[in-house]
Amino acid sequence: MGVGTGKVRRFFNLLSNLPLLPHPENNDKRKQHQHVCWRSTTTMQFQQRKPISWSVVCGLMLFGLGLISLLTGHMASDLEWYSQRLVQRTFYSRTDGSYRAPIDIWKSQYAKYYYGCSDRGRHFTPAVRERMSTGYLLIATSGGLNQQRTGITDAVVVARILNATLVVPELDHHSFWKDDSDFINVFDVDWFISYLAKDVTIVKRVPDKVMRSMEKPPYTMRVPRKSEPDYYLDQVLPILLRRQVVQLTKFDYRLASNLDDELQKLRCRVNFHALRFTKPIQELGEKLVVRMRKMANRFIAVHLRFEPDMLAFSGCYFGGGEKERHELGEIRKRWTTLPDLSPDGERKRGKCPLTPHEVGLMLRALGFRNDTYLYVASGEIYGGDETMQPLKDLFPNMYTKEMLANEELKPFLQFSSRLAAVDYIVCDESDVFITNNNGNMAKILAGRRRYMGHKRTIRPNAKKLSTLFMGRHQMEWDTFARKVKACQRGFMGEPDEMRPGRGEFHEYPNSCICERPYVDEEERYTNMDTVSLNTLQ
Repeated sequence: MGVGTGKVRRFFNLLSNLPLLPHPENNDKRKQHQHVCWRSTTTMQFQQRKPISWSVVCGLMLFGLGLISLLTGHMASDLEWYSQRLVQRTFYSRTDGSYRAPIDIWKSQYAKYYYGCSDRGRHFTPAVRERMSTGYLLIATSGGLNQQRTGITDAVVVARILNATLVVPELDHHSFWKDDSDFINVFDVDWFISYLAKDVTIVKRVPDKVMRSMEKPPYTMRVPRKSEPDYYLDQVLPILLRRQVVQLTKFDYRLASNLDDELQKLRCRVNFHALRFTKPIQELGEKLVVRMRKMANRFIAVHLRFEPDMLAFSGCYFGGGEKERHELGEIRKRWTTLPDLSPDGERKRGKCPLTPHEVGLMLRALGFRNDTYLYVASGEIYGGDETMQPLKDLFPNMYTKEMLANEELKPFLQFSSRLAAVDYIVCDESDVFITNNNGNMAKILAGRRRYMGHKRTIRPNAKKLSTLFMGRHQMEWDTFARKVKACQRGFMGEPDEMRPGRGEFHEYPNSCICERPYVDEEERYTNMDTVSLNTLQ
C-alpha cells in the first residue's frame, strides 16, 4: 500500500502544478451567488496564464493510475482525497499559488473573506408550542464550564429533534470543581429563552400542574455518547410520550458531531449567540480586556491548562522527579477508570500539554517579541511561581485576572465556573489565542473564534514539538525557530485548516462558516484606474 500510495502522491503533486482551465459551471455559479457557504466554495479556480484542457488532465490521470496499478498491484485507498486536491484548489492556491507563503502571526490575511452564518433556513419550521409538545425534557449537564456548555448546546438540539419543551438545563454541582452555581448565576437565562424562542420552547421549570398529574417521578436515563438523532427518536421519544417528563443525566457529548446542516446551524445559534454570560461576569471580563488594551494595542491570551488535575489526568511526566510522580499519582486515583499510561508514549503521541517554558519558546520561535503582552488564563499552576518564571523571563509583560482585578474578583473566587467565564471573555477578545491542550475550553473558543471571523488561534503541534524541544540544545536558535515554524504549519488557525468532518463540530463549525467572493485587490485597483482613464478621455 505504501509504495503505490507514494507513487500516486508524487503523480498528483506533479499534476497539481499544472494550470487548469476554470470549469464553466463554477463560473456561472460564482456569478449567481454573492455569499456562498463554505462547503460549496472550494471549486473556485484561480486564473493561470497557460490553461490546459480538462480532457488532457483527465486522460493523464487515468493513464498514470492504470500504469501504477499494473506495475505495483496497489490501489490508492485515498484516491478521492488526492483527486480533490487536484481539482479543488484551496484558497491559498488561488491567491498566493503556495500554501508555504509567510504567515502573519497576528492575523490571517484571509480572515476577511469568511464570516459566521447561522440563520435558520426557509424550511426550518417554528418551535412547537409548549402545550403541543411531546413532553418536558430535563437535562443534567456534566463537567466544568465549557464541557457543560457543549451539553447545553446539544440539549437544545435534542429538544428540537424530539419536539419537546426544554427545561433550563441544570449545571453540575458534583464534579471535581465542586461549584454550586446554577444556570441563572452564569448565563443570562431570559436572553437564552427569548433568543431561541423560534427554535425551541424553553421554560424555567416544569409546571406544578404537570408535576401533580404525574403518577411517577420523572423518568431518568443516560444516553450513549455521540448518539445519532435516530437513537433519541427510537429510544427516548416513546418514554417521553408515555411519562411526560424525562431527565437525561451526565449530558456531555451525548449527541453525534455530524448532523443535518440546519441542526448544526442551530448549534451555532445556541453556542455563539444564545449563551450569553450574566451582566456581572460580562462587565468584569470586558473591564479586563480594556485594561489589557490600555497597556498594548494587541495582546496574546494563553490558556496554559497546567493545573495539577490536568497533569494528573494526562498521565504525562514533566521532569519533577519522584515528588511529581507521587503528587500527580495521588490525584490520578480520583478517577478510578483511568488506564495505566506510559508517560513517554503519551508524549510521543502528542497528548501531553507543553510546560509554560515550552509555550514561551514556541511563541518566541514563531516571531512574537519579548515586549508582547500576555494574558494567562489558568487556575492553580502546578509548581507555582517556579514553573511560571521561565515564561515570565521570555515575556515580562505577563498578566492574569488576579493581577488585573484583585478586589473586583473577590465575589467570584468561590465559583470556578464564573472565574472560567471571565477567562473565556478575555481569551475570546484577544488578538491571538494560544491553546495548550485539546480540552473543552480550547475547542469551544477555537470554534467561536473561527465563527467570529477566524481570529488567530494557535494550537501547539505537540506531537512534533515534543521531539524538537528535547533536541533544542543541539541546534542554533535560528534553526530551532525555523523548525518550530515548520511544525506549526496547519496549526495556526488559518481558514484552510477547516475541512468538513474534521474533529468535533464545536471546534470546527464548518456548516456555520460562509465565504465572501474573493476579489483580487491588485486587479480591482487596476480596473479602477482603467475606468478613471476612460472617464478622463
